[in-house]
Amino acid sequence: LLEWFDGLLKEYAKWVVWRIRWKEARDASIKKMNFPFEYRKGQFELVKNIYFTILRKKNIFIQAPTGVGKTISTVFPSVSAVGEGLLDKILYLTAKTITRTVAEDTFKILSNQGVMLKCVTITAKDKICILPKASCNPENCSRAKGHFDRVNDAVYELLTTEQNITRQLICEYAEKYSVCPYEMCLDISDWCDVIICDYNYVFDPNVCIKRLFSDEDNKRDYILLIDEAHNLIHRAREMYSIGIEAGLVRDVKKSVKNIDGKLYRALDGVNRSLLAFKRECDEFAVYESVGGLIFQLMRAVTEFDGFLRDVLPKKKDFTNTENLFQLYFDIRYFLVISEALDERYRICGSYTERGEFCLTLKCMDPSHMLKEYLDKVKSAVFFSATLLPVKYYMQQLGANEDDYAVYAESSFDIKNQLVLAARDVSTKYTRRTMEEYIRITGYIKEFVAAKRGNYLIFFTSYKMLNDIYSLMPQDEYVYIVQHENMSEEEREEFLGEFEKERKHSLVGFCVMGGIFGEGIDLKEELLIGAIVVGTGLPQVGQEREILRQYFETHSGEGFDYAYRYPGMNKVLQAAGRVIRTKEDRGVIALLDERFLQWEYRRLFPREWEEYTVCSHESVSNVLKNFWGDRSNQNLRENFRRKQF
Repeated sequence: LLEWFDGLLKEYAKWVVWRIRWKEARDASIKKMNFPFEYRKGQFELVKNIYFTILRKKNIFIQAPTGVGKTISTVFPSVSAVGEGLLDKILYLTAKTITRTVAEDTFKILSNQGVMLKCVTITAKDKICILPKASCNPENCSRAKGHFDRVNDAVYELLTTEQNITRQLICEYAEKYSVCPYEMCLDISDWCDVIICDYNYVFDPNVCIKRLFSDEDNKRDYILLIDEAHNLIHRAREMYSIGIEAGLVRDVKKSVKNIDGKLYRALDGVNRSLLAFKRECDEFAVYESVGGLIFQLMRAVTEFDGFLRDVLPKKKDFTNTENLFQLYFDIRYFLVISEALDERYRICGSYTERGEFCLTLKCMDPSHMLKEYLDKVKSAVFFSATLLPVKYYMQQLGANEDDYAVYAESSFDIKNQLVLAARDVSTKYTRRTMEEYIRITGYIKEFVAAKRGNYLIFFTSYKMLNDIYSLMPQDEYVYIVQHENMSEEEREEFLGEFEKERKHSLVGFCVMGGIFGEGIDLKEELLIGAIVVGTGLPQVGQEREILRQYFETHSGEGFDYAYRYPGMNKVLQAAGRVIRTKEDRGVIALLDERFLQWEYRRLFPREWEEYTVCSHESVSNVLKNFWGDRSNQNLRENFRRKQF
């Protein structure tokens, strides 16, 4: 017994000693760290504000225009705080793969300076699994068998050998030790100083890294750096909503009929409860309560537990495992959310594309749920190039009354940017006529004809995109067109077109809010103009109207919260593709007369204060003036908004 105890103690001590020595070396290296670039205009103030936010244990919301260098501006003070003992971990949260890459590159810049940081990027299970489809069963995966006997050695060697722990490194070490790369990655995160991951690993109750927040009573010395924070509102509403689909219930019920009578009868009870809701739903319905469905779901979970424990392991030929587990987890999460039901939820009935009825607990306002997670950490930094109006985002993202909001100063010369607002064109549904589309086409042709180069045209829908594209002259320009469900390879090919030299202008047709509407970085001559056709308002529908009615009741700003703010965010993101560096020079055109209404103009960023109002007759001269002699500003001034 003594030998066993001594051996266990030595094994444990190995990790403790490594951790102590690593922290000493890490902190010493951080104290020698300098900001890796020359500070841009306003950047030092931004860095200072974030550091003081950490000191005061607050949260901060930052509207940071393109070019401010927001990634390094948030990372640098956070790393400094780690070196001073103010923080233990940095969690860098993103919504897209491309922003994760930017974060990794930023931490590598500090590493190249000699800063010692253990940094890991968490990859989704289905993307890193060695099997075509993840199956954590020793009978299906050789690495699952004996994983826990080998994983400690794999993690220790990786931690003591590598610093920037990429997906490739995790896969290499996982193969060497024959362990699950995903579980190994989570184990590594316990020991790392920096974790780069998707939002859901912190905020989604189903997949959050619970080991990082195991102490429920005390705040952890973590900071959350939340990139492109405007995306978190929609993501959070999805995270905290859950539906039960009647078709899935029937499918699983049928598959267990001759195997487990108790589970079959329990699922039949769930199905009958859903049918009662379905009878009151023609296309879409809102209900006052979930009634007796909760009792039926609780009964089903009890029978599910028994089936998974006693029956399924003996049924090697059971073929409906995926749907069975999907329904099991849906029911469990439905019960969890049902306990939190309050005025911030709506109980909705609707039909899927397959015509199946679905009852959903739909989250209208995710702020209270997000706040629960924010209260577990020391500080959070929400930053984006489009965080306007900031009060809306602060309210929806769970801010406290004493949290901070900062508008970072742009480091770009506004003379390098021309923002046009057309006063004689509209994309209102009632105005979508052939005459209006011809006018829009005319604007696009004038826009592209003013200077040869690469352009992006953004539309509110694929239908409008295709309608306008069909009217464009096919022999004057080179066109590339976004289509639905593009593969990763097709996306790369699309962006690769902007790097090619050609005699004619390149015109890319895209949709707002899509894969090319944000996150792409086309610098200098790779993109010299963007046209935004329409205000980006989401399509009117039952679910969107429920959201509008909710916020109209609670704040009196239903249309703003449900339509205008999300729409303008897509507009600003699309327009933000143009000016990416100090050397960039380009034009942004807003084609919809509604942009000149105060309700929309108040959402313009400061960099758009000197926008130019134009008409179909004047746009050509305004563009020629901008692209021509920069010293001659008279013609441009004639079209300033103060003259409109």
